[in-house]
Amino acid sequence: MTILLETGPIERFPQVGHYSSYARCVPSNKLSNGKSKGKGNTKNGNRYLAMAFVEAAHYAAIWEPRIKRYYQRKCRKVPVMVAKKTVANKLTRACYHMLKNGTVFDVTRAFG
Repeated sequence: MTILLETGPIERFPQVGHYSSYARCVPSNKLSNGKSKGKGNTKNGNRYLAMAFVEAAHYAAIWEPRIKRYYQRKCRKVPVMVAKKTVANKLTRACYHMLKNGTVFDVTRAFG
């Protein structure tokens, strides 16, 4: 319910990347020729939506076997919070398509 209320009308986001950025689930790096040239404004977006997606990712990684497997595979390669944010980003993208197309969540499409 929090995600739906904090998102508002989904039509205001033209693409899925805009919604993920609004939910603070993507990094804000400035790269040139493969080199880091600084960071952008990471405080843009909705902090409550970001917290809701991270919390959803936390519980999804506990209770859903496919998401848990994906999360544990990520934890072996990156720090725990980065792995949680990766799961949150996947949930953000799935949520965008669910709201845009009026479909139900399919874990095999998101974490297949």
